[in-house]
Amino acid sequence: MKVALIGCGLIGRKRVEAFTENISLAGVLDLDLDSARKLGTDFSAPIFESEDQIFSDSSIEAVFISTRHSNLAQLSEKALRSGKNVFVEKPGALNYEELEQVARLAEKENLRVHVGYNHRFHPAIQKAFEIFNSGLIGGPMFIRGRYGHGGRLGYEKEWRANPKLSGGGELIDQGTHLLDLSIGFLGELHLEYGATPTYYWGMPVEDNAFVSVANSNHNIAFLQASCTEWKNMFSFEVYCQKGKLDISGLGRSYGLETLTLHEMLPEMGPPKSTTWTFPGEDNSWKIEVDEFVDDLRTNSGKSNNLSEALTVLRIIQDVYAGSSNDHN
Repeated sequence: MKVALIGCGLIGRKRVEAFTENISLAGVLDLDLDSARKLGTDFSAPIFESEDQIFSDSSIEAVFISTRHSNLAQLSEKALRSGKNVFVEKPGALNYEELEQVARLAEKENLRVHVGYNHRFHPAIQKAFEIFNSGLIGGPMFIRGRYGHGGRLGYEKEWRANPKLSGGGELIDQGTHLLDLSIGFLGELHLEYGATPTYYWGMPVEDNAFVSVANSNHNIAFLQASCTEWKNMFSFEVYCQKGKLDISGLGRSYGLETLTLHEMLPEMGPPKSTTWTFPGEDNSWKIEVDEFVDDLRTNSGKSNNLSEALTVLRIIQDVYAGSSNDHN
């Protein structure tokens, strides 16, 4: 399958590195020509001079979009109007309304749009979904999720700190992954409470987000995303009626990726605990791309996650509309 890449930064590179022999990179485009040339050279791909070069090429079946949030929806719409399927990085748009327009256009053109949420494809999380869906530990009760990093010098001057480019702060950055995973376990969610304070970084967007969301059965997810974590961390705990799934780490600076299953015993007391560790390289990027490509070939529908991505942005919109951010 012939594809093009728009956005040659870190995430764009990760996506191209995940391409298999079934994908042919037709070329790359980035406003930063040095980034485009570097990636193009590394992967023997030509450099497009303009968007029109991509959208007018009928041999290109799909476009991978890895730009700043402010460009995601606009480029997705252009790709769809030119008859191309879209793989766009999370959150898929600057806000809910933008992504909703993309979804409508995709339906009208009968084309696929996948929003890149690679965390669902981490091995610990895939194993957790497998156990959860088996019914081994009963139905869900609640979720507790935490995700954060400590920023870096000049973080408050980066594009993520500019709401016109990012759409928000830490909630729309790492918080989107926590919301997406919560939807994966609990289904459709709505906002119960949200706060978006800025405690440390001198920027007009939040550096912490505290969110409570729930489904129609009143199963709650308590979530915190932070860029004042100082020591990078990821923790996602799924509490069920007969046990608990404890996922920690994402590899590298976030620590060894680990899943521990705690099974409640009939006599209660200390549970039976089983731990799996996943020290290998992060293949989540490749697995997600493979699923997208397979979907385009077989029309399986497995990569169609627009509904979930819209729910994430709707919740974020509700948080920003009514959150308590006295520290801003």
